[in-house]
Amino acid sequence: MSNFTHFNEQGRAKMVDISEKEETHRIAIARSSIEVNEETYEKITNQHIKKGDVLAVAQVAGIMAAKNTSDWIPMCHPLQLKGVDVSFDWQRDQSSYHLIITVSVKTKGNTGVEMEALTAATATALTVYDMTKAIDKGMVIGPTYLLEKQGGKSGDYKRERKEG
Repeated sequence: MSNFTHFNEQGRAKMVDISEKEETHRIAIARSSIEVNEETYEKITNQHIKKGDVLAVAQVAGIMAAKNTSDWIPMCHPLQLKGVDVSFDWQRDQSSYHLIITVSVKTKGNTGVEMEALTAATATALTVYDMTKAIDKGMVIGPTYLLEKQGGKSGDYKRERKEG
């Protein structure tokens, strides 16, 4: 079991000790999406949703999710984030619209922020769903994935395959 950092000598889950890791600048960028129908797209972009400005609320939800990731993911360390940015881009195919959600999370610390970025992207998409589900319950969320990470012992990572 010694090769698995999230397990103790008894094979039980543990929070990894990061006290000896070097403090560096860390950045993670994650992406998710939500597929909506034309009516939902029109109502979101024209701000005709009775619950309010969908993208503004979803953006705040994403930031809050990043800040509270350790409350959602059991072995995730609580982090002092230095910055969270949630941005949106619409793409259209023949039958639907796709809201592309990109989240960038930054900190200076001794563990990465990949989980914070992924959690924020997911929570943002879920908030869009929640605010518009009265129009269309058939929306599809995902894929959600890490685009890039910088800093830390394992080095930088950049996704080569384009999705979403």
